[in-house]
Amino acid sequence: MDRFSARIKTIHELHELHERPPKSFVQMSHTFLDGLIKVVVGDITAQRVDAIVNAANSSLMGGGGVDGAIHRAGGPVILEECKEIRRTRYPQGLPTGEVVITSAGDLPSRFVIHTVGPVYGQHAGSESDLLAACYRNSLSLAIKDGLTTIAFPAISTGVYGYPLHEAAAVSSEAIKRFLLNNGEVQEVRVVFFRDADADLFVQHQCFE
Repeated sequence: MDRFSARIKTIHELHELHERPPKSFVQMSHTFLDGLIKVVVGDITAQRVDAIVNAANSSLMGGGGVDGAIHRAGGPVILEECKEIRRTRYPQGLPTGEVVITSAGDLPSRFVIHTVGPVYGQHAGSESDLLAACYRNSLSLAIKDGLTTIAFPAISTGVYGYPLHEAAAVSSEAIKRFLLNNGEVQEVRVVFFRDADADLFVQHQCFE
């Protein structure tokens, strides 16, 4: 191969590398329960489902992590609806484990279900019950509103400090039990930004 041909080959390879998305943004998935559950690597704000779940704080006024990302991507309409919920229903803030729903603003999903996860080590040993309630109540609200596809983040595993391997067992068991008793839901996604977190979740899940 002459130097000109080699240069052309190199240019083509560079174009291919430029067009190939980074691995961390390629949506990979593991499926369970005959495809009813998917563990996905991707961006939760980009999920085209009926509802995504926001790991909110009790103020419902936005924050960091998933909460902040959802508010930024969805635009001001989500915050305005959250303010109205605080004014009319939860003036003291949304309790841990409870859920509310808003529209999704500019997001590709139709709705956002907001839930407050437990802060690890601050609930007198009831963290697992409260975390399970976040998933169970989110799914119940989805069914109540006629929603059949839903995407969750790993609730409480960020700044709230819940160890991912423990949260994986609790959340997957709660999702599985709910789905075995409710046939309306067609797909549940658990979305992670990093491959390593998705892999750790899969290692400790109780779907199987």
